Amino acid sequence: MVQSQTYSAQESSIDGLSVIRLRGPGETCASLLPSLGCNVFELTVNGKNAIWFPYPSPGEFAVDSAPEFCGTPFLAPWANRLDEHSFYANGTRFELDRSLGNYLTDDLGQPIHGLLWRCPHWSVERLEATDSAAIAQTRLEFGAHGNLMAQFPFEHRIDLSFRLGARQLEVRTAIRNTGRSPMPVSVGFHPYFRLHDSARDRWRVCLAANSVWDLDARFIPTGERTPIGEVFANPSALRLSGEALDHVFGDLRSGSTGTARFSVAGRRERLEVVYGTGYPAAVVYAPQGHGREFICFEPMSGITNAFNLAHKGKFAHLPVIAPGESWHGVFSVLVSGF
Repeated sequence: MVQSQTYSAQESSIDGLSVIRLRGPGETCASLLPSLGCNVFELTVNGKNAIWFPYPSPGEFAVDSAPEFCGTPFLAPWANRLDEHSFYANGTRFELDRSLGNYLTDDLGQPIHGLLWRCPHWSVERLEATDSAAIAQTRLEFGAHGNLMAQFPFEHRIDLSFRLGARQLEVRTAIRNTGRSPMPVSVGFHPYFRLHDSARDRWRVCLAANSVWDLDARFIPTGERTPIGEVFANPSALRLSGEALDHVFGDLRSGSTGTARFSVAGRRERLEVVYGTGYPAAVVYAPQGHGREFICFEPMSGITNAFNLAHKGKFAHLPVIAPGESWHGVFSVLVSGF
């Protein structure tokens, strides 16, 4: 353990799994599983978990042969769906190897959520506690793993840094291209959030965007956008009652700090996701149904199917990292009223 007067960072074992716990004032704690994709499964304030994690323990999550998508999965090397079992990069088509069985598909058989959501290859590089935060830095050398490179043949290194402050968790991502070719970036996070003081249908949501990407029947963007006011009558205070969200948002509304703030509020409890550098797009997912008391605000480096839409000329803002250079992204989760 490392600790200051206010914060601490510790690596321990639960159910035989390595768990990093970052602790701060007000009984605030963030817990993550390095060997299961660096998934943050707890962000607790005063004993209430703001993360939807429908398992009694990390061990039960680890042994589930068909695990629920939950916690805060990191989506890479592609975020959300591809429209075929292949992708384009630098004008070249790369076919995914289905026989490896190392990626998920959606209900329509489309590749979804990349390769890393339960990746065991992350290393813990640093734990730190200062007077203002508890910090954990983790790393994945993507190019060192043949089953990953077989699907996405671009050598790179990913650093994820988790910083717990006063009722705030900041997540920083740095991706360095260690290969010889330009590398496209289509990454994101899929965090599942919940409130405790009211039912899901009473939650109020702020959608901090000016447009919605039009989707086809397979939930793939067509390349066209619609002003958000034509899709949602009150996007700044949308009530979830009767609403099922699975939308891709663009033209995020930035305030004076250059960040966009998506939020969900109950009677007293409130949670904000602040989109910073590197995340110009958002997916918001809040399905209806029993046991689905959650909402996902997903920071995205580009829209769904960004690789293939960029190749078709329908998405003009795909980030590309030159050899030896890096891409950076940051978002924060702010919790109040818990």
